[in-house]
Amino acid sequence: MTASSPFVSTEWLAANLSAPDLVIVDGSWHLPPSGRNGKAEFLERHIPGAVFFDIDAIADDSTGLPHMLPTPTAFAAAVGALGIGDGLRVVVYDGSGLFSAPRVWWTLKAFGVREVLILDGGMPKWVEEGRPTESGPAIRAPAVFSARLDRSIVADIAKVETAVAGSIIQVLDARPADRFAGTAPEPRPGISSGHIPGSLNLPFNRIVKDGHLVSPENVRAALLDVGLDLDRPVVTTCGSGVSAAILWVALESIGKMPLALYDGSWAEWASSGKPIASAP
Repeated sequence: MTASSPFVSTEWLAANLSAPDLVIVDGSWHLPPSGRNGKAEFLERHIPGAVFFDIDAIADDSTGLPHMLPTPTAFAAAVGALGIGDGLRVVVYDGSGLFSAPRVWWTLKAFGVREVLILDGGMPKWVEEGRPTESGPAIRAPAVFSARLDRSIVADIAKVETAVAGSIIQVLDARPADRFAGTAPEPRPGISSGHIPGSLNLPFNRIVKDGHLVSPENVRAALLDVGLDLDRPVVTTCGSGVSAAILWVALESIGKMPLALYDGSWAEWASSGKPIASAP
């Protein structure tokens, strides 16, 4: 395995803020119980020149599931309106340091953006270092984006069922341990807690510290500690497909490319009458 870092430093971004081929994307999103609003925080303060990627709006709203991937046509129109065009480089950040930015990063990659990175430490590190910010709506000229969805890296419920039924593909869940075990409620009304039978649990906060991904050595140790076999394919999942992307970033950082991300994640599985396991 060859490790590759999906991150870029605040120093690098500060030096390249005015690069004409670079788009800075604020991908902030927060769980409903947090009381935080990513769009409102963006309007109050964001990195100069950034545009806001709303994962709840740039989504397929016909499924009843949260922030599912939209069609390529809808995605192309939405990101084109943000000024993200073909051939541009993208740096994504979020207001938590490292939470929702990986989901936006993965989504952009899935639809064909070749050069997309995550700002290490996100907005908290940028502000802590006293770097410039601005407020108000984004102002960027529309662009043309040619969306091509790589469906091979998107797991649907059928692919996950196949993984559960077999012994080759592993399912790795990023939710907190108590929700995985079924001893704490899910944040979304009407969704039972528990987990996909046979899946493994690596809560994302075990590998994210102070807004940064832990070292590759610690990522590897955490994965092995929960029983993941690095020689077998992995599908990442979580509550709604957001923190599953953190697991993706972590795996990629040690050179283990995941097979796919389960877009519907637990929100779909638990509401579809599928088997639910509980206890660790």
